[in-house]
Amino acid sequence: MKNRLTLNIGIGMLLGVATGYACHTAADPATLKAIAGDFSIVTDIFLRLIKMIIAPLVFVTLVSGLAGMDSGQDVGRIGLRSVGWFVGASLVSLALGLVLANVLQPGAGLHMVAGAGETVTGLNTAALNARDVLTHAFPTSLLDAMARNDILQILVFSVFFGLALGALKRDPRVAVVIAAIDGMVPVMLRVTHYVMRAAPLGVFGAIASAVTLRGLDVLYTYGKLIGAFYLGLVLLWAILIAVGYAFLGRRTFTLLKAVREPAMIAFSTASSEAAYPRLTEQLEKFGVPKKVVGFTLPLGYAFNLDGSMMYQAFAAIFIAQAFGVDMPVSQQIFMLLVLMLSSKGMASVPRGSVVVVAAVAPMFHLPAAGVAMVLAIDQILDMGRTMTNVIGNSVATAVIARWEEAREPAQEAAEAGAPVFAQVPGEAQ
Repeated sequence: MKNRLTLNIGIGMLLGVATGYACHTAADPATLKAIAGDFSIVTDIFLRLIKMIIAPLVFVTLVSGLAGMDSGQDVGRIGLRSVGWFVGASLVSLALGLVLANVLQPGAGLHMVAGAGETVTGLNTAALNARDVLTHAFPTSLLDAMARNDILQILVFSVFFGLALGALKRDPRVAVVIAAIDGMVPVMLRVTHYVMRAAPLGVFGAIASAVTLRGLDVLYTYGKLIGAFYLGLVLLWAILIAVGYAFLGRRTFTLLKAVREPAMIAFSTASSEAAYPRLTEQLEKFGVPKKVVGFTLPLGYAFNLDGSMMYQAFAAIFIAQAFGVDMPVSQQIFMLLVLMLSSKGMASVPRGSVVVVAAVAPMFHLPAAGVAMVLAIDQILDMGRTMTNVIGNSVATAVIARWEEAREPAQEAAEAGAPVFAQVPGEAQ
């Protein structure tokens, strides 16, 4: 079934390209937008189904995992390790993007000229206010957070709720609540299985709509930027795989095989939310303990955005090159640090990576027209960075699970029934 779904998703992508291109060449420009809108109906329905299950799935998996922990020390330890990994991965992603953007010069030679009084429209740059970003993490209402699928706010409430259940789990009345939440986990995974059956249709609609509206010309117009960015993503994947191999050994390749389906969903739909339910299921099947998946993965969705970090570096430096803005390396480094700090907690903001670039651009005298240029091909770049975010979070979750099991005596790990990560990296499977 899994291989069939992966094949069907691939077929949906190819059919979407072919159908979209046929419509783009056959229809007149006046009707292209209407045709693209018709195709996107299928994708909108699929993404609505995905968003329908995100909030309850995050809540039950996280609370179930936290309630099963022995103490709050587990939460603190896993949280510190997760944040440490996320910060290191962000720095590596930004540094790699900076180096490649300066070496490959994707925006050089365009000689663009910014108009007077340019402003970025349609982007909520106020969301980058440091005070608002910090206070936004704490919900005023769980129902409101769930209604908006705000993973960060759901995460905060679930941590408090899960810790409270864990502290009172010996109370027979509380044990009933824990059992009910544990029972909801397989139910939500079954619902996820049903929704995923519609993934090939959602993928087809997304690709067909984009190609119908823009055709294939955009691939040639911005080919240099797209090629440089995807080269950077490939190098970043290699780094992530190498680091994962240092901790997981040959199990790293088993992990990549396990998450290839959610990674493809993320790439084709440019939506991390679309990949989340299937990614949770696949990581648990791979052998990652439920408590680690339930805590680290939602946290990673909010803070561990490797692909988005690289995108921001490429986009900002591309704009500077295209408009001839002189930006020394020292200023570039400072700009990237600002981008990294500004982007934390922005995962729930629509087009969050573009919002971050647009908000930081005036600080470094980058024209608004440059942001508009990047927006023209943001869908294509978004596909790659979203897929990279999924791969990065998969490796991070598996490595943190390996750290957790490495601290336990071998006998305890065996009794826990999770010998996958107790093996020595590189050991024959």
